Amino acid sequence: MNKDLSSQMNPFEQIKQTNEYGADFWSARDLQAVLEYSTWQKFTSVIEKAIISCKNSQVNPEDHFNQTVKMVTIGSDTQRPIEDYNLSRYACYLIIQNADPSKAIIAHGQTYFAIQTRKQELAEETPSLSEDELRLKLRKEMKAHNKQLAAAANQAGVIEPRDYAIFQNHGYKGLYGGMDKNAIHKKKGLKKSQDILDHMGSTELAANLFRATQTQEKLQRENIKGKMQANKTHFEVGQKIRQTIQELGGTMPEDLPTPSESIKQLENKAKKLENKKE
Repeated sequence: MNKDLSSQMNPFEQIKQTNEYGADFWSARDLQAVLEYSTWQKFTSVIEKAIISCKNSQVNPEDHFNQTVKMVTIGSDTQRPIEDYNLSRYACYLIIQNADPSKAIIAHGQTYFAIQTRKQELAEETPSLSEDELRLKLRKEMKAHNKQLAAAANQAGVIEPRDYAIFQNHGYKGLYGGMDKNAIHKKKGLKKSQDILDHMGSTELAANLFRATQTQEKLQRENIKGKMQANKTHFEVGQKIRQTIQELGGTMPEDLPTPSESIKQLENKAKKLENKKE
């Protein structure tokens, strides 16, 4: 399999299918090939772990792991049935979380399905929210996850404020194609006192939320230690998210428009509306 993922269509997009109801799904047999598992037996052990993870999350596995049988050709006119699963995005995400982390494709898949699953969750959670309401929701989540990211970085050895600022810049550089916080600040035309996260639209905030959550999980999951390794992890996660956005045909974060109103302005407007109601 060609490992130069940035120069080809996303392999997980290539094997994605759509059922009669318009819902996306993936064949476990196709996913096995992309994730480079040599036998079905080895791959089913990963699927079984993913199903356990699903149960532990209080989610019904039958809603995400649909066991099925399909016919395959083994000769000129001969077919035989083989076991398969039709998998939801969430099922694929759990499978990749339980797969062999030494494979390069696994890290790529973790980012892809984390982004796709979160996008689906947001669409389901916030179908009637306006852009401003969605920005407020995502900014609130970003504040919470930045605290969790700081705690995970601290556990990895990023202790001093200066070191944490460097750590954060590595994440921005990965996601923004080499631009650090100051460069993003300058591109947005902000004053020194203004926070760049308060001047992002929902799409840009979502990309940064993925960066924070995936870095936190990776630092903890792989028990990463040392400032240099933590910085490298943050950069690589940001870079993989950027790569996935590119493969999905999205706009790069630095090219997204800066909203005319900041989060603080939106919060003030929301408070005034609340006061009027009272």
